[in-house]
Amino acid sequence: MRFIDEARIRVTAGSGGRGCVSFRREKFVPRGGPDGGDGGKGGDVIFVADERLESLIDFRYVRYYKAQSGAHGKGKRQHGKAGKDRIIPVPVGTLVKSETTDVLLRDLSSPGEQLVVARGGLGGKGNAHFASATHQTPRYSQNGQEGEEHQLQLELKLLADVGVIGLPNSGKSTFVSCISKAKPKIADYPFTTLNPCLGVVRYHEDKTFIVADIPGLIEGAHLGSGLGTTFLRHIERTRVLIHLIDSSQVLPHDPLRDFMMVNNELTLHNPDLLERPQVVAMNKMDLPESRANYRMCKEQFAQLRIKSFPISAVTGKGVKPLIDHVSMLLTPLHGG
Repeated sequence: MRFIDEARIRVTAGSGGRGCVSFRREKFVPRGGPDGGDGGKGGDVIFVADERLESLIDFRYVRYYKAQSGAHGKGKRQHGKAGKDRIIPVPVGTLVKSETTDVLLRDLSSPGEQLVVARGGLGGKGNAHFASATHQTPRYSQNGQEGEEHQLQLELKLLADVGVIGLPNSGKSTFVSCISKAKPKIADYPFTTLNPCLGVVRYHEDKTFIVADIPGLIEGAHLGSGLGTTFLRHIERTRVLIHLIDSSQVLPHDPLRDFMMVNNELTLHNPDLLERPQVVAMNKMDLPESRANYRMCKEQFAQLRIKSFPISAVTGKGVKPLIDHVSMLLTPLHGG
């Protein structure tokens, strides 16, 4: 399924039903008086966070959603039936914004969380409401209120414990498929991963965490270069970052420079991202040229107080110590 993480839609709540003008007419009740019933309330438009959904793709095909209007009132004080609410499931992690004001209405980050995005109009009162001692035969009623209508912008941020970041072709997709059952697309060209991929990593037998393969970042990503800001937003949800570096590149290529460049893009997008715990994974250690690069970079990362691990995502060598360390970082963040 194609991953869609932005959408714009229009929602309209149901209008309230019209009140009724009616008079009681029975054979032996010559002056029965007004008995017009009230109109029913219009239905609301409600978003519900559904963990079974993975993208906003449905909103690319249907852009307008309307709730049912309330029924009109009838004689004999019969009130109109309320309109049905329009329940719209959205993925967990959806941000709902008003397109006209750009105000964030709600971050639907918990399964089952609900948000009323458009309220239905109230039903109008029937003429029975307007009878009094001085005005016993009112021949008017109220119209129902119009339902609210809004233009909304939906934005999805993935919910993951660990984000795997790095330059294109650093081996992120292979790494995620190595540590979880996720099966991202893997090929030898830039931007193989066009969609974020989530995987579940099991450790210590009964414990798990969710890892997200964030598509490759390049210089200028915060301005939209490459895949740009399309996927930078997903990093904001993560608690720990694994920075994957291709250590097989030969001099004058500098792995440390790649590390600094990607972190600079994170800072320019959101300075708070560098406050997250970050671990370096020097990948492709199954290749001879990688070992020399790791020995050179290990001390440099140590000076930056960054823990680094030599790994091979292809063979799985060195991956377990990395996962054990990441799980330790996650434990206090999960509250024990």
